[in-house]
Amino acid sequence: MTARAYALSDGNSFYCSCERVFDARLARLPVIVLSNNDGCAIARTNEAKALGIRMGEPWFKIRDMCRQQGVRVYSSNYALYGDMSARVNAVYRSFSPRIEVYSIDESFLDISDVRESDREALARDMRATVRAWTGIPTCVGIGPTKTLAKLANHVAKKNPELGGVCDLTDPEQYDHWIIRVPVGDIWGVGPANTRRLEALGCDSAADVRDLDTRVARKAMTVVGERLVRELRGEACLDLETLAPTRKGCAVTRSFSNRVEDLATMEEAVAAHAARLGEKLRGERLGTDHVTVFFHTSEHDRDRPQRSVSTVVTLPEASNDTRVLVKACLHGVRKTWKDGFRYSKAGVVTTDLVPLAASQRALPGLGQIDREQGAALMAALDACNRRFGRGAVVPGAAGLTPKREWSTKFEMRSPRYTTRADELPVVAAA
Repeated sequence: MTARAYALSDGNSFYCSCERVFDARLARLPVIVLSNNDGCAIARTNEAKALGIRMGEPWFKIRDMCRQQGVRVYSSNYALYGDMSARVNAVYRSFSPRIEVYSIDESFLDISDVRESDREALARDMRATVRAWTGIPTCVGIGPTKTLAKLANHVAKKNPELGGVCDLTDPEQYDHWIIRVPVGDIWGVGPANTRRLEALGCDSAADVRDLDTRVARKAMTVVGERLVRELRGEACLDLETLAPTRKGCAVTRSFSNRVEDLATMEEAVAAHAARLGEKLRGERLGTDHVTVFFHTSEHDRDRPQRSVSTVVTLPEASNDTRVLVKACLHGVRKTWKDGFRYSKAGVVTTDLVPLAASQRALPGLGQIDREQGAALMAALDACNRRFGRGAVVPGAAGLTPKREWSTKFEMRSPRYTTRADELPVVAAA
């Protein structure tokens, strides 16, 4: 084992835990959170799992059972979850200066400078601090590599007797647990690779660790060799403390109601284009092409099916909402056909470039005044930050309260931490 040490801290049933923070009545009750348009279960508390609710199970199939069993059901509240994630990571940064925010509920921390004898105590202190300051319960896994830290986190979750912490930099714990983790529970090993590894005689993480690296590479390419080395304690993956430059960006949504007319489709795509511009400006990137797509639903088997996409090229790279909306509306009008019930639309772009360094169009070929446009977009973004996203939008994107196509959040809790008009209220005794 090397002297390096990583901790992976993971919020338990994170979306559900965020809901519980602001409603103490939910403690010990089964809780689930649904995907966009209240489609399927994407987060479940242990109590909900015990009732047999599976990840990804469609809401319409479990609706009656949830009502009978008293399951508390919520629509996704991404504004709340994102803000709570930021608060949790602020706590992590008080424990380690080097952090990789891996996902909304998971972060890797470099704790190599912490003495081996103090690592478990640090993890327990961090868990207690996160719980006290944010209300979010976590589990922490520690390992000499990111793969082993992830595996340790899995062990900590599955074994309550560990108290939420597992340290695989401890040789005794490493030897005890590595033989008890099934192949399919190793980080990055999906169903296909699970079958390949089982065909090689691997039943546990220890079996994968003991594979010849050449055999692992042949079965799973360089990923397999790296996996074996990581399980042996050889760090092949460093922390990504800086987010990689975005290569592409997409804004796609399923409609809450089927769209059958051109005007409504234009409104939806314009709203997606406006959001795309906001995302690109946040990273000072631009694009010189956008793909617009929309399609019907395969579930409407009694109706004609259609799926269409088109690429619209811009004269020069841009992140100006006006330019993107105009281009996307052109794509819609070019490909629209009546007589279909469309279920989803989106705008996608790839090969993003830093806007300041991008090549300009020749005069007369669509070049815009970037300085003037940047000032206008800065004002637009400032208004939306201050008064809430969607406070100021292009007219083509429609008025937010009247968007009949927009995503359903019929059971969404208040956005307690990001909207002044939805702050939690404490009633006087």
